[in-house]
Amino acid sequence: MSASPYPLGLRLEGRRVVVVGGGAVATRRVPALLDAGADVLLVAPELTPALRARVDAGRLHWVPRRFVPEDLDGAWLVQVAIDDPMAAAAVSAVAAERRIFCVRADDRTAATAWTPAVTRHGPVTVAVLGGGDPRRAMTVRDAIRDLLAVRDAAPTRVRPSAEATTGATAGRVALVGAGPGDPELITVKGWRLLTEADVVVADRLVPGLLLDELRADVELVDASKIPYGPSRAQEEINRILVDRALAGAVVVRLKGGDPYVFGRGGEELLACAAAGVPVTVVPGVTSSIAVPAAAGIPVTHRGVAHEFTVVSGHVAPDSPASLVRWDALAGLRGTLVILMGLKNLAAIAETLIAHGRSPQTPAAVVQEGTTGAQRTLRSTLGAVAADALTAEVRPPAVVVLGDVVGALDG
Repeated sequence: MSASPYPLGLRLEGRRVVVVGGGAVATRRVPALLDAGADVLLVAPELTPALRARVDAGRLHWVPRRFVPEDLDGAWLVQVAIDDPMAAAAVSAVAAERRIFCVRADDRTAATAWTPAVTRHGPVTVAVLGGGDPRRAMTVRDAIRDLLAVRDAAPTRVRPSAEATTGATAGRVALVGAGPGDPELITVKGWRLLTEADVVVADRLVPGLLLDELRADVELVDASKIPYGPSRAQEEINRILVDRALAGAVVVRLKGGDPYVFGRGGEELLACAAAGVPVTVVPGVTSSIAVPAAAGIPVTHRGVAHEFTVVSGHVAPDSPASLVRWDALAGLRGTLVILMGLKNLAAIAETLIAHGRSPQTPAAVVQEGTTGAQRTLRSTLGAVAADALTAEVRPPAVVVLGDVVGALDG
């Protein structure tokens, strides 16, 4: 009988953690390391779009090649996230020589450390080890999370789904809004469906910690849509949803914010309906309201704004493809919230000013709202584009225009 593992909470802030591999397993594990404040070095010839976005945002370091022993210089922990047993064994052998604990996704018995099943509830983190059985650990973890949710919200009770209680195994799809970035802002129903999923198709804006809590046997499909960069065609995403469901899988399409607010959820629903696949839609907390709120900006406020308009800025105002009446928006007195508008912000501001909106209109840009990396830039309509460029604001970012930007100041 092997000895029981010794449970320990690692304080990784500022300490080097090496992750070998850039695929689905690394996509699931890296967010938790970043949340712990680790200095993450990612070693892999290629990355998923979601990981590439974190590299581009300066959240981690990437070495685009295969592992070499020197990569472990100064490391406190290494996570091997590759499925090549020989390559994984080579990494763990180097780690053993240097007395560095090593987590292996391919072989738990050969690892010197295990990644537990984790749930987070405010300041409380619960980690469960199931004696080497990931399913047992997940089952216990989920039961604890249910108890914590019931304790804090007695009227809201997590119940088994109808499919689970009837024993039905037919495939189905759930379009789940994951919220604006904070993993605790997903709905109870959305989280429950994640625990039931066989396949999760996730975009780049979903909270990474939610992926860290998936069962080990869940297929994770990275359907990230990096703005103005690599993307997976919508038709391919539709095909994946339909094919997996027709094969009998429970598929969750996990989308940042709300599935229908510039999320193309309607196209995915229509594709599933055409194939006869049942679909459940779970609304999400949209960033158009939540992100300004997290930055101290109410989109409406008594005596200041009685209306707010949400618009996509991914198409330039002068483009023939634009469906937005920017001239009409310039004449509104309420709040204007612009999503996906960072690249075209200068053109948007110029157009609004040209059609009568004052260049002194208060403006704010909130980057990575509701997350630990949130930052807010306050400016005016006339200067906001230049200020955002100087401050090196990156997507995802929400732009807010209107007097509500300063409504709660002082």
